[in-house]
Amino acid sequence: MKAVTISPPSDVDVVLPCLNEAGALPWVLARIPARWRALVVDNGSTDDSARIARALGATVVHEPRRGFGAACHAGLTAATAEVVCFCDCDASLDPALLVPFVEEIRESGADLVLGRRRPRGRAVWPVHARVGNLALARLLRRRTGLRLHDLGPLRAARREQLLGLELTDRRSGYPLQMVVRAADAGWRITEHDVPYLPRTGASKVTGTWRGTWHAVRDMSRVLQETPVGTESAR
Repeated sequence: MKAVTISPPSDVDVVLPCLNEAGALPWVLARIPARWRALVVDNGSTDDSARIARALGATVVHEPRRGFGAACHAGLTAATAEVVCFCDCDASLDPALLVPFVEEIRESGADLVLGRRRPRGRAVWPVHARVGNLALARLLRRRTGLRLHDLGPLRAARREQLLGLELTDRRSGYPLQMVVRAADAGWRITEHDVPYLPRTGASKVTGTWRGTWHAVRDMSRVLQETPVGTESAR
């Protein structure tokens, strides 16, 4: 991957699915590269997330239908930039790390760039979440041939190509469905290490066995999809 440039591209939207992340938003939004647009997708927050995001200069998109995929897709459809990035809104991932991802999309011919999470501390990524992620990565390899290690949320791709994938999952399976359909369409997919930091607040998915189980169930259903024609995504 090439070195980070001083002046990031200006036509980039960053989708930030948000559910009660008032404590994390100031740090996350401060890390958005200059001249990029932050799209905070409020997914039914009961705290001041939407107000804080707006006050800090983000564009707020409201998605009442609960679900990680619903929030991500609402952000994608609201985006207008050539390149769209995705990042969690809990301060566990630094959106500034997306700059070289975008460069790779623009300059090196990659279609989808993913961040492989490398936890900073033992408690950052619970054992049950790691096990579930590893199992899904192996199933993904069997389904698509991709030798990926993580299905994390930090990623970048071109907006029109993403829309062409016609993603339908609106729950935890959304990130995986993106990768599966991109692989079926023949996209060039790359993966790079990124630090995974202690999140702010409680996790809605991987913080519990139940949440992890629901995520694995959603993603396993995605892996059973019959490959669909996605030539339009190219």
